[in-house]
Amino acid sequence: MSNSLFSKDHPHYKWVALSNTTLGMLMATINSSIVIISLPAIFTGIKINPLDPANVSYLLWILMGYMLVTAVLVVTFGRLGDMFGRVRIYNAGFVVFTIGSIALAFDPFTGGHGAVWLILWRFVQGIGGAMLFANSTAIITDAFPANRRGMALGINQVAAIAGSFIGLIVGGVLADVDWRAVFFVSVPVGIIGTIWAYKSLHEVGQRNVGKMDWWGNALFAGGLTALLTGITYGIQPYGDSATGWTNPWVLAGLVGGAALLVAFVVVELKQTSPMFEMRLFRIRAFSMAILAGLLASIGRGGLQFMLIIWLQGIWLPLHGVAYDQTPLMAGFAMLPITIGFLIAGPLSGTLSDRFGARFFATAGLIVVAITFVLLLLIPTDFNYAAFAVITFFNGIGSGMFGAPNRSAIMNSVPANQRGAASGMAGTVQNSGTSLSMGIFFSLLIAGLAASLPSTLLHGLTAQGVPDKAAQSISQLPPVSSVFAAFLGYNPMQTMLGPAGANVLDTLSASAQRTLTGTEFFPNLISQPFHSGLFVVFIAAAAMSVIAAIASLVRGKHYVHELHTQNVADSVATTAPATEKA
Repeated sequence: MSNSLFSKDHPHYKWVALSNTTLGMLMATINSSIVIISLPAIFTGIKINPLDPANVSYLLWILMGYMLVTAVLVVTFGRLGDMFGRVRIYNAGFVVFTIGSIALAFDPFTGGHGAVWLILWRFVQGIGGAMLFANSTAIITDAFPANRRGMALGINQVAAIAGSFIGLIVGGVLADVDWRAVFFVSVPVGIIGTIWAYKSLHEVGQRNVGKMDWWGNALFAGGLTALLTGITYGIQPYGDSATGWTNPWVLAGLVGGAALLVAFVVVELKQTSPMFEMRLFRIRAFSMAILAGLLASIGRGGLQFMLIIWLQGIWLPLHGVAYDQTPLMAGFAMLPITIGFLIAGPLSGTLSDRFGARFFATAGLIVVAITFVLLLLIPTDFNYAAFAVITFFNGIGSGMFGAPNRSAIMNSVPANQRGAASGMAGTVQNSGTSLSMGIFFSLLIAGLAASLPSTLLHGLTAQGVPDKAAQSISQLPPVSSVFAAFLGYNPMQTMLGPAGANVLDTLSASAQRTLTGTEFFPNLISQPFHSGLFVVFIAAAAMSVIAAIASLVRGKHYVHELHTQNVADSVATTAPATEKA
């Protein structure tokens, strides 16, 4: 046995594997949310107004492109890991991600060209992130014995889930320094992680060598890309509608994407060496864990987006925080969720090693569902202590679910399918985030569209804005004010600036201060927002309950290699003596 800590035979090698893969997951997930907070600084840096209708596509692709590419490619890279080595693909992911980060930090252009540069290199980052996502949990599963995987995957999953919230804080802090720092911060981490990965990680898992399934890859990538792109554009206004779900291109993306994914399933069932072994879904422990993971990811993503809008558009301004400071302060306000993850994730993962995932994952989802309902019971201008307690328990519930569920997924499949299984779990997590934005933004906008125009009209005319101008502003799509609040812009300043700058000049100084102050818009939107929030959180609570039911029926603690060994032992025990001989 080698004395080197970096030898695969060293008894502590598993901790080296865990620490490196956790660093990779943390870096990848922080970058999935870091631009949410820093988008205003980024667009200011490249001299673009993100709220100009002509620039909305830039906004959406910089925001969603990374997650979409990661979601689409993670299963492919999981399969490649099974074929050519999980460590090899994972290490390449660090390299690709770091190259993308360097290119993003040194964007040489401004205007539309600068935005396109960022979008393309975010795609490259997404490719690297997919390599990391697809193989990190498989590497951990290979390195740890079955009775310690829950604890190890718990730590890894805490990094994966908490990273999306930590990214909000990091992005807010760095955006105040320089927009390029938002991307450059990943460069030293990527370089260190790359060197460390190539020096320390070794192939210890079983490979599943076979031919590359080009048809399967093409159908899956095409179908998921079309579906998620359609959902992304579904939140943009179309014609007289507040959302774009009636846009023929959106409908084509949704229907065509779904059709390609159905074709993918048919093709995979006939392949001798498929990209993903669809028969794994016959394993109830695997299929129910995947379903629960998808629903939980949608709910978690919806919570993140809704809390950002709630905090930045209403609560923080009402408490005297300037709009340009709300993104950073919103990140700090959501710290209780991250703390809950950090406490519950490793603990529930460790306990699930002994008692199985079903109890912890199911109970965690029930806790999450309850917190969604509790968030509806507090006023829009809430007491922060109550908000902190509720969101803390939401983090606890998510931590109770995340680690045991991922451990159950990885334990339920054969050793030579762990890369593909890890990829499917990653696809579910990242697709859920993209789906949540389309679903919950649309629900929120639909709720706002019912009452915001009339509320806005009465509020503006009460401050002396002429009826014609007030009517024009009140008919702007609700997504405009939602995106303004989401990005940390003053919504009224944004709407009154381009639409009514001359009108502002005709109003009294007092009316101007009132309209563009930190209280007018939050007070105006509170009731319409709560109506939209009610629909969103009820839907999220329902998804969490359905996920809990799926988790409950997954069956008892199931470890594939132990199950296979038990079956083999049973056959050997009951076989006739002549057969044993």
